[in-house]
Amino acid sequence: MRKKSSKISTIILLIVLLVGLSVMLYPIISDWWNSRVQTRAIETYDENVREMDEEDFEEIFREAEEYNRLLCGLAAPFSDYDQIPGYDSILDITDTGIMGYVTIPAIGVNLPIYHGTSVEVLNVAVGHFQGSSLPVGGTDTHAVISAHRGLPSAKLFSDLDELVEGDTFTVTILNEVLTYQVDKISIVLPNELDELAIIPGGDYVTLMTCTPYGVNSHRLLVRGKRIDTVYASTVNVVSDAVLIDPMTVFPIVAAPMVAVLLLYWIFGGKSKRKPKKYSIYELPDFNNSDFDISDISHKKRGDGT
Repeated sequence: MRKKSSKISTIILLIVLLVGLSVMLYPIISDWWNSRVQTRAIETYDENVREMDEEDFEEIFREAEEYNRLLCGLAAPFSDYDQIPGYDSILDITDTGIMGYVTIPAIGVNLPIYHGTSVEVLNVAVGHFQGSSLPVGGTDTHAVISAHRGLPSAKLFSDLDELVEGDTFTVTILNEVLTYQVDKISIVLPNELDELAIIPGGDYVTLMTCTPYGVNSHRLLVRGKRIDTVYASTVNVVSDAVLIDPMTVFPIVAAPMVAVLLLYWIFGGKSKRKPKKYSIYELPDFNNSDFDISDISHKKRGDGT
């Protein structure tokens, strides 16, 4: 009865441990899965771009630039943007809502940019803040790209606060790579939009997320000013949309090992003891609780008695 109770307790302890490991590993595994999905989205986008010709690029960019020109003419673009038709289809060459992707080397981010900032978009990727310029560059433009931080399912802009003035990031739209250098970092209330307004003659992109971490009462704005893009002589293929810290791999590797060790300890580590046989010339320790009188075996004497 005691053995059965001990076994049940051990199984319950194992279940609790596995549940705890699952809770601990969920953010890591979920973020990895999300990064793989977004990486595939970027790869699909690039494949579509390679199938297009120069005339296609010129027409799409012309459409986006016209949208930005009309947006700049609005007195209140963040509330009146719906006066300009066609937003959802501009730059959407894959019919998935992706208009391009943003790369931030300093924090290992490479994520697709979707139209709008709906809940569905911000739960998995980066959204273009409607009412701001489309991120195709040009005079009198200020694009705003927004993402969450601190989500258990995706890293996204969690490390955006690590950027400093002078860092650079790029926005890839079709066959163009636009480079921006951080020149201003601000913290504002959610309803303060002045920092996002178009600056006459300027070409800016602002990365936006919630702050402080976990509280989300304010908005962190990391503004970048357009600079010349320097193209590398070799192309590095990005393997993950969000690069994972190598230290996060440790729990993933350790968890199965711990589980295997526990299973071995429960089911394989306790071998049954075989009773020791004694001869009449090898008297056992009678004070030993394991002693059993039936274990004594007598040898036949040579005289037959």
